[in-house]
Amino acid sequence: MKEGPGDAFVLQPDEGRSIDLGGFRMSVKATRNQTGGAFSLLEADEPAGFGPPIHVHHDAAEAFYVVAGEYIIFLEDTEHACPAGSFVFIPAGVRHGFRVGTVASRKLNLYTPAAMVGYFDELSQATRAGRVDEAVLNEIALRYSMEVLGPVPEGYA
Repeated sequence: MKEGPGDAFVLQPDEGRSIDLGGFRMSVKATRNQTGGAFSLLEADEPAGFGPPIHVHHDAAEAFYVVAGEYIIFLEDTEHACPAGSFVFIPAGVRHGFRVGTVASRKLNLYTPAAMVGYFDELSQATRAGRVDEAVLNEIALRYSMEVLGPVPEGYA
């Protein structure tokens, strides 16, 4: 079955294009092209304790569905423990971040309208090239309408 805009498609378990991010992998399940720009969907398998800096997506809402393990989600000034089965919706413009709990965890990330697949591709390339300093990461983020605001606050579990 072809996979272009407007075409139906099915991915079986463990299918999807892999993105190597050094300490973990993401799997692309649906792209802007495949969904006509409606959304993008990625699956992330992340190690215990992992978490990105606090950031904002200016062009897309983001949703998490926790498949396995636990995430601590930071939304503006609140923390939420999110075990497997939890769902989180983050409108565009909301400051947020997360930290993986005490065990490796897995989640689905949905962005609407479609966003962020290119960001993770560029991040993977920078990681492989050994260029992971803060300035490079900020440049990549800005190209994808993401603003990095700083580290997760102290006391963030």
